[in-house]
Amino acid sequence: MYVCSCFGVTEQQVRQHAENGACTPRQIASACKAGTDCGSCVRRIQAILGRGACPRRELADQGRPVLAEIPEAA
Repeated sequence: MYVCSCFGVTEQQVRQHAENGACTPRQIASACKAGTDCGSCVRRIQAILGRGACPRRELADQGRPVLAEIPEAA
């Protein structure tokens, strides 16, 4: 299911970015541009991210990179 129709970003891609350390909609936007055009998907991204703990927040707090590249879907 598409979360961001402007950039063709799926829910699975958002979840993958979150697993790789993207803890906020802004970090998701940095990783895949979702939410940077019309903005209508930002609330959906927030819902996907939920209120859970970020698995790599300790890396972010140390200023270390936490996001990994995700290959484009074929």
